[in-house]
Amino acid sequence: MNYVFDNPDKVMVGVRGEVGSRLFLLQARQGRRLVIVKCEKLQLSALAQWLAQVIADLSRSGHLPEDFTLEPEYEVDFDAGDIAVALNEENESIDVTFESVDDDDVLELTLTKEWAGGLAIAIARLVEAGRPLCPLCGGPLDAKGHDCPRTNGHRPPIR
Repeated sequence: MNYVFDNPDKVMVGVRGEVGSRLFLLQARQGRRLVIVKCEKLQLSALAQWLAQVIADLSRSGHLPEDFTLEPEYEVDFDAGDIAVALNEENESIDVTFESVDDDDVLELTLTKEWAGGLAIAIARLVEAGRPLCPLCGGPLDAKGHDCPRTNGHRPPIR
């Protein structure tokens, strides 16, 4: 299924579950249609970085939206595979496309620079609220210990 939201009313990101086993979700609403995409933490982190770079090339944005909380629990429509970001310089909007990892489902979002900026900030906050990262490999540190691949078995796990 192809979902096209050329003027979404709201784009939301959030997590379900406890730190270490969180489920990252992106929801988009336009009118009565709601699409929910399950994403990986690294996918959203990369998206936030790309959005920040793209927005830097645009003129100063207006007021950023502040409410990015998820709507009540619904069923996930699809799991994100490839994510593409494109800048439309003519109308200063950002096109974000989420492709399904399993099916032919695609979500196409056209975001204003304000929505894109707010979304990048909301994603960064979500990612930073998780487990701290290992200073050697960048992987998440677990309270039970961390077998860092960069130590090659020569040092005890970082705790």
